[in-house]
Amino acid sequence: MELKDIKAVYFVGAGGIGMSAIARYFMGKGAVVAGYDKTPSQLTRQLEKEGMIIHYDENVEAIPQACRNVSQTLVVYTPAIPADHKELAYFREKGFEIQKRAQVLGTLTRTHKGLCVAGTHGKTSTSTMCAHIMHQSQTDCNAFLGGISKNYGTNYILSKSDYVVIEADEFDRSFHWLRPWMTVITSTDPDHLDIYGTKEAYLESFRHYTTLIQPGGALIIHKNLEMKADTQDGVRVYEYSRDEGDFHAENIKIDNGEITFDFISPIENVKGIKLGQPIPINIENGVAAMAMAQLNGCTAEELRYGMKTYEGVDRRFDFKVKTPNHVFLSDYAHHPQEIYQSAKSMRELYKDRKITAIFQPHLYTRTRDFYKDFAKALSQLDEVILTEIYPAREQPIEGVSSQLIYDNLAEGVEKSIIHKDDVLNLVKERDFDVLIVLGAGDLDNYTPQIAEIIKAK
Repeated sequence: MELKDIKAVYFVGAGGIGMSAIARYFMGKGAVVAGYDKTPSQLTRQLEKEGMIIHYDENVEAIPQACRNVSQTLVVYTPAIPADHKELAYFREKGFEIQKRAQVLGTLTRTHKGLCVAGTHGKTSTSTMCAHIMHQSQTDCNAFLGGISKNYGTNYILSKSDYVVIEADEFDRSFHWLRPWMTVITSTDPDHLDIYGTKEAYLESFRHYTTLIQPGGALIIHKNLEMKADTQDGVRVYEYSRDEGDFHAENIKIDNGEITFDFISPIENVKGIKLGQPIPINIENGVAAMAMAQLNGCTAEELRYGMKTYEGVDRRFDFKVKTPNHVFLSDYAHHPQEIYQSAKSMRELYKDRKITAIFQPHLYTRTRDFYKDFAKALSQLDEVILTEIYPAREQPIEGVSSQLIYDNLAEGVEKSIIHKDDVLNLVKERDFDVLIVLGAGDLDNYTPQIAEIIKAK
């Protein structure tokens, strides 16, 4: 089905952050957009306000009439939806065109110049940063992001530009549907081993992804990754990192909550870059984002302005309270390497202060596979408070609990395990210096109340 033939789009699993961006795209094109999700959320309520029709019970009768025309309706589903879902079964039986979210994005990379960002971690911040730099430049772009940009209050940018910035997701090998014009690869620390089975299979998946870059385009890859790229003839390959590579930073100054550096590039060096969201990890993310924007025509002044005015992403190193006495932030970090980077950034920013993390592990399989790595990453902090595991799509696994991480934390780290429901009481009773909530589960729902409690102190 051609994009121009689509008059209605139905989403099975409407409330995911990535799905909502595509829903907004089709609403912007004037299609009827509807769908099912298991539970209402802030995001689904916002989508309903924007005109999407959503219901929350698995019920074929609830599918709107406008989404029952086989020749004009595209059905989009998320891999998290079980194969025996009644509505999905209905669409299959009736012969509807059914695509994964990633297939739809893949189609867009064939009709636009796709600027994609892949990697185990860093991809949401890097893609959102690149989209912001380009959107405020004369080049402009469309964007499908994996988080809510604080600059735009949404995960989606629509414009008349030929460029589309896409966060490329390796879960379920989704990124194999894309045909990037250019791509950044930030990291390849093994994850999703419930899907891939082995580290080797995970790295092979990234190798295959590099074969999909279009000739004439480019790969911007983090230096010293374990994976080996395998690009077609005519694809330029650049390396980057914080301190070395074709693109890197020099003269880094981290002082009094501000970060500045010089951007070193084979195209043109840019002095005096100032981070609008001054977090050490954003030096490296910013180098990658600027590299991709510069390769696609953004000027030195546009890079400077874009970086200075970038405000960050909801739940990515997201400061909620920042006073001389109290700091509170939330971070979506849920893989050991992400937590390592998050904790390292916290240490650089707050050298002499007591840092406490409340961490909700995400998935039984990930906890089973990486509990020692989680403990090692968290041990950079002064105090670690663990809650029970957030199961998401999984059933419990015998013997796998937060206790595994607890038992492996380094000596000298203050530690405890509490129920998620007791977190608010704990924050009321204690006085924290620097507090960070970590994880991709539902603990983040408490952050507004935690922020109010801390502000009241």
